Amino acid sequence: MAAKGSRTAVIAALAGNGLIAVTKFAAAAFTGSSAMFSEAVHSLVDTGNQGLLLYGMKRADKPADPSHPFGYGRELYFWAFVVAIMLFATGAGVSVYEGVSKLSNPHPVTDASINYIVLGLAIVFEGGSWFVAFREFQRRKGSLGYFRALQLSKDPSLFTVLMEDSAAMLGLIIALVGIYLAEALAMPELDAVASILIGVVLALVAAFLAYETKALLIGEAAAPEVIAGVRRAIAQERGIAQINEILTMHMGPQDVLLNLSVDFRSGLSSDHVEEAISSLEKKIKIEFPEITRVFIEAQALKAHRHAARGAGPG
Repeated sequence: MAAKGSRTAVIAALAGNGLIAVTKFAAAAFTGSSAMFSEAVHSLVDTGNQGLLLYGMKRADKPADPSHPFGYGRELYFWAFVVAIMLFATGAGVSVYEGVSKLSNPHPVTDASINYIVLGLAIVFEGGSWFVAFREFQRRKGSLGYFRALQLSKDPSLFTVLMEDSAAMLGLIIALVGIYLAEALAMPELDAVASILIGVVLALVAAFLAYETKALLIGEAAAPEVIAGVRRAIAQERGIAQINEILTMHMGPQDVLLNLSVDFRSGLSSDHVEEAISSLEKKIKIEFPEITRVFIEAQALKAHRHAARGAGPG
């Protein structure tokens, strides 16, 4: 399940990009600017992407059922990956194609003042959307650096919006500079170059998003501090002699599956083992609410090592 802050950031981005896309297309049609057209396509793609993220968030909230006993949380990862592909194929592809086409047949931008007004308003609206996403991301990142926090984030709905909005702000600046230089230097080719550069920015962002969401889609472990906390909780259980293995996997941004293999001290009765397991599970879930499922295997260390090597317990 995605956090409420993530949903707010996505809705804010959806509303802003939808309005901006219509305005940009009108300005591009009136002035003939390739950079403005690329920006319009960019905003349209972002609007569609945010719609897909909201759909993914809704699907991820579905409760578990017999066909999906661990729930539907990873649907959000799938739709975030689709967003990355769309951003690359549509946003970057159209922008580069438009720029290359105009380079082969350059023509001056007419009435560039309209573009300046539209781009200025777009910067204000995009800035507002970016601030909502950035504020939520900053709240969650803690003491981590920004890039490291992006790499470790398990909520693609948030970091996708943040990256898209950052790319949008950079694209607007590129478009503004390109249109201005094309008019000031009487070189319409610079408008086309700006379109190509916008496409390159979108391609780089799409590649980063695809890489990060792919890792989540195929199964990514919980954050190191969560695993360390689980290890501390196990160490405090007097009935446990040895930790054999700790395995975690994110089934959603706030849905972690935890599998433990532990060696209990010799001489413990079955009642004491059951009591230790219940105590440990309760302690872990209280300290880490994102861990929603805990499976604990009681296994002697020697047997565990044999199993890890693919051999029987002997």
